[in-house]
Amino acid sequence: MLKAIFLDISSVHAEDLDLSCISEQVKALDTCDIITEKELQEKLQDYEIVISNKVVLNQGTLNLNPHLKLICIAATGTNNVDLDAATKLNIPVCNVQAYATHSVVQHVFTLILSLVTRLQELQFAVSHGEWSRSPYFSLLDYPVEELAGKKMGIIGYGELGQAVAQVAKAFGMTVLISQRNDKDRRPGRIPLQQLLAESDVVSLHCPLTKETESMIQANELKIMKSTAILINTARGGIVNENDLIDALKSGQIAGAGFDVLSTEPPA
Repeated sequence: MLKAIFLDISSVHAEDLDLSCISEQVKALDTCDIITEKELQEKLQDYEIVISNKVVLNQGTLNLNPHLKLICIAATGTNNVDLDAATKLNIPVCNVQAYATHSVVQHVFTLILSLVTRLQELQFAVSHGEWSRSPYFSLLDYPVEELAGKKMGIIGYGELGQAVAQVAKAFGMTVLISQRNDKDRRPGRIPLQQLLAESDVVSLHCPLTKETESMIQANELKIMKSTAILINTARGGIVNENDLIDALKSGQIAGAGFDVLSTEPPA
């Protein structure tokens, strides 16, 4: 039987995990709370199976440990693994399917509703006494938008994208789905540029790949409505962050809700 190691178990809620099903399939299952690059090079030599959530497994690391038989990613995204190097070394890379779907969808709409209801601005205003000083019974400085009747553009229509679409429809929104590329002729899909131009909310649910890196940058942001908001709960790097900052400062788009960045944690 093979030995396995979970490289960064402290990056997940370990108390919520039952690892017994993995332990039963391997000779030994060891865990690290967190691992340095030096420790990574030393430890991998003792294991054939690696489980990783966020630890980067690049070409150099994999080349030094060609005896690896399997890499398991404890999430959906595999961009922390050099997939080309793994393929050349015949190391399969597996990710988690149907991972945290309800949580992600809930978070998407937390970000959307926070923006369209001006929640942060209203909280700040109330805590600083603006409502108390209002001549009216309510605070009218921050008009609230309704989602009903607006268009939700979804880029990446896998399990997460489809689940977001269901909730968007429940809010009374019309759902637009982006084509994967110019050759995508599936019914109900529209070109990316058309989706960006027509959508009031654009939500990203695609992986970070060579094709999707900086997929949304200055030109794409200019296409969007000035009243539109952009949501990214997928991967940092899909949106060019410098271009996004410029678009927000200049009012090209109305807002953005992100929980991912190209560098995590941020500087």
